[in-house]
Formats: sequence, C-alpha cells, structure tokens
Amino acid sequence: MRKYVVALAALSLTSAAAWADTHGSHQPMKDSYITTKVKAELAADHDTKARDIHVATVNGVVTLRGVASSAAEKDRAEQDAMRIKGVRAVQNQIKVPE
Repeated sequence: MRKYVVALAALSLTSAAAWADTHGSHQPMKDSYITTKVKAELAADHDTKARDIHVATVNGVVTLRGVASSAAEKDRAEQDAMRIKGVRAVQNQIKVPE
C-alpha cells in the first residue's frame, strides 16, 4: 500500500510539473494582453502623453507610434513598454517635432 501511495504522489508531482511547463510562465503572453498592459503603463506614467501614443503588438514585439513632445518622452515610452512581462522587443516609431 505504501508503494502505491508513493508512486501516486510521484506521478502527481510529475503531472503538475508538466502542466506548469505548458500552462505556466514559459508560455508567451497574448499580444492583446501585452498591448493593454503597455497602454495602461503609459497612461499611469505622468511623463508620457498616452493619448498621443498608439500601441500594437505582434508576437510579443511592441510597436509604438505617434508624437511625443520631446526625445525624453519618446525614450520614457519605450522604457515603459519594456517593463511589461511578455514584451520581447520594442520598435519605437514615435516622432518628435523639431
């Protein structure tokens, strides 16, 4: 009986580990989730004008478009996007008027 309980416990742990690998943090985030989180991060950052920055995500690569009032704001938007879990890269296409 004891061998049966030990075997069952080992099987449960192995199954749990396998499930975590396929359903856990190793699985890529959905692009729509990343886009939403980046937009929220930009809106929460008082140093960026989120309404002037458009966000799109494809396969974890975030593209930022729009207009920033300064190079610092452009850089800050990119930093905000990189903080989001699941972001693989940021293509910063924000324009800064001269």
